Amino acid sequence: MKRTSKEIRKAFLDFFKEKEHQIVQSAPMVVKGDPTLMFTNAGMNQFKDQFLGNEPVKWPRVADTQKCLRVSGKHNDLEEVGLDTYHHTMFEMLGNWSFGDYFKEEAIDWSWEFLVKRMGINGDRLYATVFEGSSDDKLERDSEAASYWEKHLPKDRILNGNKKDNFWEMGDTGPCGPCSEIHVDLRSETEIAKVPGHELVNKDHPLVIEIWNLVFIQFNRKADGSLVELPSKHVDTGMGFERLCMVLQDVTSNYDTDIFQNIIGEIEKLSGKKYGEDQKTDIAMRVVSDHLRAVAFAIADGQLPSNNKAGYVIRRILRRAVRYGYTFLGFKEPFICKLIETLKITMGESFPELGAQQQLIEKVIKEEEESFLRTLSTGIKLLDDIIAKSKKEKEAQIPGKDVFVLYDTFGFPVDLTGLIARENELEIDTEGFQKEMEAQKSRSRNAAQLETGDWIEIRKIDQTIFLGYDTTEADVRIARYRKVTQKKKSYYQLVFDQTPFYGESGGQVGDTGYIESDGEKVTIFDTQKENNLIVHLAKALPANPESHFRAVVNTEKRLETANNHTATHLLHAALREVLGTHVEQKGSLVNADHLRFDFSHFQKMTEEEIEKVEAIVNEKIRANTPREENREMPMEDAKNMGAMMLFGEKYGDAVRVIKFGDSVELCGGTHVAATGQIGLFKIVSESAIAAGVRRIEAITGRRAEKYVNDQLKTLDSIRETVKGSKDILGSVMNLLRENTELSKKIEAFGRDRLKILKANLKSKVLLENGVNIIAEKVDVDNAGMLKDLAFQLKGEADNLFLVLGAEINGKPNLTVMISDELVEEKELNAGQIVREAGKEIKGGGGGQPFYATAGGKDPSGIPAAIEKALSFLQ
Repeated sequence: MKRTSKEIRKAFLDFFKEKEHQIVQSAPMVVKGDPTLMFTNAGMNQFKDQFLGNEPVKWPRVADTQKCLRVSGKHNDLEEVGLDTYHHTMFEMLGNWSFGDYFKEEAIDWSWEFLVKRMGINGDRLYATVFEGSSDDKLERDSEAASYWEKHLPKDRILNGNKKDNFWEMGDTGPCGPCSEIHVDLRSETEIAKVPGHELVNKDHPLVIEIWNLVFIQFNRKADGSLVELPSKHVDTGMGFERLCMVLQDVTSNYDTDIFQNIIGEIEKLSGKKYGEDQKTDIAMRVVSDHLRAVAFAIADGQLPSNNKAGYVIRRILRRAVRYGYTFLGFKEPFICKLIETLKITMGESFPELGAQQQLIEKVIKEEEESFLRTLSTGIKLLDDIIAKSKKEKEAQIPGKDVFVLYDTFGFPVDLTGLIARENELEIDTEGFQKEMEAQKSRSRNAAQLETGDWIEIRKIDQTIFLGYDTTEADVRIARYRKVTQKKKSYYQLVFDQTPFYGESGGQVGDTGYIESDGEKVTIFDTQKENNLIVHLAKALPANPESHFRAVVNTEKRLETANNHTATHLLHAALREVLGTHVEQKGSLVNADHLRFDFSHFQKMTEEEIEKVEAIVNEKIRANTPREENREMPMEDAKNMGAMMLFGEKYGDAVRVIKFGDSVELCGGTHVAATGQIGLFKIVSESAIAAGVRRIEAITGRRAEKYVNDQLKTLDSIRETVKGSKDILGSVMNLLRENTELSKKIEAFGRDRLKILKANLKSKVLLENGVNIIAEKVDVDNAGMLKDLAFQLKGEADNLFLVLGAEINGKPNLTVMISDELVEEKELNAGQIVREAGKEIKGGGGGQPFYATAGGKDPSGIPAAIEKALSFLQ
């Protein structure tokens, strides 16, 4: 009987538990606190600090299954997904790690034991690769790994691999080492007899695939490219869960496993199409089933689709799925949102966040689908216009620039544009498109251009001791530093042995202040958390980095930030009380000026709800509830006391719990000693930021007092304006009614005046060579009247060439209107005309061939501008 995916996942974790590994939870797929990564793209990401030595090792042996996403940067599989049967965006990576414990021999022996002896894979179908060495790095072949493989495999199935395939590096610098891949040949005996498996390893054959990579981390890559042997060697392995399921379920595609088949079955029901009958619809179903997982898990981890950074990547993945559904499966209405229930049934047991966040995931995806389906329809119309233009001009290709605009602005993949083009007997300018893409990448690279030097280590520390909960001043020493250059400006990153400075995290901004030694004061302009290091950003490097320093935090900014941070906790509890327990934090920003709190809720808050939330928070402030803090509470105890935990956050076994009355949250930020310190809480806005997500912005303390006082002053001014009336609101409403009535009368006068002006201009029409010419300076109140006048005249006169000038509020305006027939017959272009004529009024403008406008600085040039425009008729 074939094992289910749930059974396979459990078997892996149970096996390594037997080998004394600590089984840990998957880290969130969306990465926080690491500027080098947007998404977790490998199982080792959550252990990066242990590899880098920034964090002490908790357990020498660890195993897990990790949610991963590969759609950007070095690991970019997006455009392959769906076209083949083994690439994915979101995937699970099964992994086992050793931190300075076992090394190559155990890793190789246990991989063989698990695959062959425990899971029953035919060992005759397995191949192993080992690093062949590199003359550039002065490294020999990894004969040690090869010798351990010889216990299990004949030498002709132990293959040499190049640096690209068999040497793993975390980045341009940092831990690295040789790796040994395990490949399996799933072809029939007949196929194997024709071509031996060793000829197809790492050749992208869909049935000769890598399933497990054993990385042996034994070097550190320096900024100059040199390698230094690590004092403590580690093992980092990663096995593709989907591929392992394919092997063990005896199918020839990842998409034929039970991981995807339930989802594909639901797509079949919704689309009325059958998987396996048509290549195009098969690809579309694979794309949708894969992308559904990536988007759902990202939203569950707190990343909403947006137009920048990680949010843009998620939006792009979702739109790719919508495109395939629209084009090949016939979906013209949202459908991906209807697949979440099936995904939850398939994976919710191992990843409970899917069930807990199901309503939000469905709501966000549905709104994104509706929005993009409208955009998609617009894009296809635009492509139709481009195709018509190309055919009219007898071009064989769609220009690369147009292909890029469709791709970049409307989310059209190049292959979709190419497909529609070929249906119309056209090709696309691939080379031109690539030039546009490269230009965009170049702009992005130039915008970033961040150069970091090697860390200069002065003294060895396991981690920085944070003192900021108890003090804002401390004696510190620099443990390491490095220079950073961005856009030709340089600053320094400093890591201390201990620090009172809070590093930006959890929505709270980093502290500012200074360090001082022997009369030298160095400004700290920001503090950040980077890979669990507290990094202080300084404008200069102290003259003697090895000195003893006094570190001083800007206490005023810290206290005001603490007011706002505690207020977010009180706000969170109040929202759940007023709106319901479905409210969960989806993001926050806390600084000295204000707080911003994003939360899940599916409709606009009423004025009464906002007032009630505000009243509850201020009541808790007046109660002056003291802070209850536990800095090292076991996670299970925190759960039992009902502490709020945020989806998408990675928590350790011991957590910090902050309690103010009935508000209980896991939080690493700084807070007030008692709620009375906040003074006053005032909500200034409530709005939507995404489907199912609302945002409240609020202020506290002195800023809230100033806001209220400013509002009262405004009210006093209004009272004075309405001459001390007791019924201020009634008086203001009367003024508004009177203003509306007067506006209507003014509009009526304007229309009558426009009629007179139009009749006057029509009486001055000059007919020359069959063209009706109107060229006058007119007196109008605003640009809207000028435009209205031009369009009315166009509708009442054939073969019209109209030039109107006007001085409006001291500024010259010029309008050119040309009948469509003149645009075609005489090849006139109002946009070109107005650009030239606009020079006479020291300005410029533009528009369409039949209508264009210009503005300028010199009203005296209006007559010359009109004459200039008329010259184009000659």
